[in-house]
Amino acid sequence: METLKAVTKAHTKFITSLMLIVGLIFTACDVSDNEGTGTMRVHLTDSPADYAEVNIQIQQVLVKRIDNETEDDTTSTEGMEDDDIEESGWEVVYNGDMTVNLLDYQNGKTLELGETELEAGHYEEIRLVLGDNNSLVMDGGESFNLHTPSAQTSGFKLKVDATIEEGETYDLVIDFDASQSVVVRGNGMFNLKPVLRTVDLYNTASISGVITPVEADAYVYTIADEDTIGTTPDEEGVFTLFGLHEGSYDIWVEASNEMYADSSFTDISVEEGEDFAIEDTLVLRMQ
Repeated sequence: METLKAVTKAHTKFITSLMLIVGLIFTACDVSDNEGTGTMRVHLTDSPADYAEVNIQIQQVLVKRIDNETEDDTTSTEGMEDDDIEESGWEVVYNGDMTVNLLDYQNGKTLELGETELEAGHYEEIRLVLGDNNSLVMDGGESFNLHTPSAQTSGFKLKVDATIEEGETYDLVIDFDASQSVVVRGNGMFNLKPVLRTVDLYNTASISGVITPVEADAYVYTIADEDTIGTTPDEEGVFTLFGLHEGSYDIWVEASNEMYADSSFTDISVEEGEDFAIEDTLVLRMQ
């Protein structure tokens, strides 16, 4: 009987230990299968330019995690499938072919380029890959090709400071400055050398207001760090400057129509995530 009891106790301990081990295995699998992820959405916007259209061909938008090092960061991903791109160390936000008129997305208007689910963590670089089908249309309707330097076949890389949190969505905006990106070569030829910045859409501030008369053809801008952030009011005189960090700003208004005097808004303070609307309409006076 004593021997039988000993065997029974040993068997019970074995079963209990086995159940604990199995439980740990299932727990580990459950943690692995539900690793924290969040979503990154990438949008596009533009600063104003004195053209009728600035059309760019977007082929890829990629993002890289801060600890994901690759041997060759200049390898072209053009034409690759999503799986092959991810093997090269990048995550795919968009991989396709779309042509966009940048001037359709000004004054706070944005175009969503794509979104992807990412492991929670810190991401430090965005890559924007353009095709060769880029064009410029003048106000008179004349169209020109925009030549993209061949050295940029691997795409235009931008530093970001994006923290993806579990269950959250991070909205990033690529601000494409069309006016500075179009470079005149002469002999009716133009180059496209993108001038870009990235903006955390919901963790930065914006300032909006109204400027009249529309005939003044105003340009509105402010200085944020070393960047000039500017726009032109819409047909109702409404403007929006976004992607501003918390702080105090002076806003300058330059009238392109020489019949009107320049003006400004001064000492406007904004907090992180705030959309600040200037209450009083700024009426530009005639000179």
